[in-house]
Amino acid sequence: MRIGILGTGVMASALAEAWTRRGHHVLVGGRSQDKARAIAERLGDGVEAVGPAQVARASDAVVVAVAWAGIDQVLALAEADEGSLAGKAVIDCTNAVDHASGLLKPPTGSAVQHVAERAVGSRVVKALHLFAGTSWLAPTPTGQPKRTVAMCGDDDVALDIAAELIRDLGGVPAVIGGLEHARQLEDVAGFVMRLVAAGHNPVTAVPVVDQSQD
Repeated sequence: MRIGILGTGVMASALAEAWTRRGHHVLVGGRSQDKARAIAERLGDGVEAVGPAQVARASDAVVVAVAWAGIDQVLALAEADEGSLAGKAVIDCTNAVDHASGLLKPPTGSAVQHVAERAVGSRVVKALHLFAGTSWLAPTPTGQPKRTVAMCGDDDVALDIAAELIRDLGGVPAVIGGLEHARQLEDVAGFVMRLVAAGHNPVTAVPVVDQSQD
């Protein structure tokens, strides 16, 4: 699959590396073409640095992996409002976050709904916003379960594409519903960030459910 990544930060770089390991071809572009070229030079032939508009138009699926402050700029550069992403699966892994105070409230109610409004005609899925990108570069430790990647979206085809890419990362996709559940899913990121900032492991804040019991 030709995967486009809009973004050139740590998350974008890590996802590009993880997917190229599984044989995908990745197109990377964002607000800084110098950073995009640096990613491509580091990762080799499986990654190509291109402009954001080409990322949108030449990819089978596109991942939005950019800091929230730059979301509108990168979507404008990708010509999303002109239909460059129409019909494509778009995976939004952004967090509308101010690291000093926690999650911000996007004008549309959720980050992914804002992306969906800007990316005219696209099939948007919320996923991959909870785990650090670099975590996908290490194999799951022996004896530990694979990471569950909660996701939501309104389009079954896009959800299937996102699920395939999540499995290629070594995760287990878990659809929790349509985009109306996105704010709930995004708020989990704020919950995790606040616990970490307070010095607690978020894993211990979630109850363990014994699914062997009827």
